[in-house]
Amino acid sequence: MFVEKKKLLKIFLTLGCTCLLTTSPVFAADYLSITTDNANVRTGPGTDYPASMELFQGYPLKVTEKKGDWYKVTDFENDTGWVHDSIVKKADTVIVNAKESINMRSGPSTKDAVVADVERGVVLTKLAEEGQWTKVRHSSGTTGYVYTPLLWP
Repeated sequence: MFVEKKKLLKIFLTLGCTCLLTTSPVFAADYLSITTDNANVRTGPGTDYPASMELFQGYPLKVTEKKGDWYKVTDFENDTGWVHDSIVKKADTVIVNAKESINMRSGPSTKDAVVADVERGVVLTKLAEEGQWTKVRHSSGTTGYVYTPLLWP
């Protein structure tokens, strides 16, 4: 009886590990940032597919699939396409994903002074996280804090 339970446990553990390994990419989202201006996002994984969008340096993207040297990606507005690995790097940027403009503050609190008004769709370099706040830098060099739920990713 003990041997059968041990075998059964081994089978369940093996199946569980297999399921975990095959489904983990769905749970662990990877994010990339575009490394160049005028980067083509294509309709398929290859240069023979037409470009559907053109993105600028720093633009963050979520990886949903990989085929060879190509990543299928989604942006903050759920637009999708394919980018080559030569024009992306591990994400270090975020994008303002609010209905309107947001306040960048001198510290991680609504009590801190507003240092800039940042429009929807503006890309910021992510510097650090402090609780519900993200320290960011604008391309102009202005540094401050933004309430994290207003950013993507």
